[in-house]
Amino acid sequence: QVQLVESGGGLVQPGGSLRLSCAASGINLSRYAMAWYRQAPGKQRELVASITSRGGTNYADSVKGRFTISREYTENTVYLQMNSLKPEDTAVYYCNTIIDLLHFWGQGTQVTVSS
Repeated sequence: QVQLVESGGGLVQPGGSLRLSCAASGINLSRYAMAWYRQAPGKQRELVASITSRGGTNYADSVKGRFTISREYTENTVYLQMNSLKPEDTAVYYCNTIIDLLHFWGQGTQVTVSS
């Protein structure tokens, strides 16, 4: 059974940093592309960053230069390092992978950027 569990969210001031973690069980993350999405109140869920099984990365324009996605194979975990956070980054952040055309999601972790 595939499970993705996010952690690391919280309240941070503008300009601050957070690191989100997505721990996987039931799958070997090294075999699959992984992604982080976010959903702000009243808005659609949007792709923030993705990483392929070979380590190639892609970012939404709004987070380029500020966010970094990475994976730790030994811990079977994907990370999202978020720097220079802005109030508009406030959202619930979700970890995602696609296996055999099926989407798997974590429960989400809340990130709030506010002074």
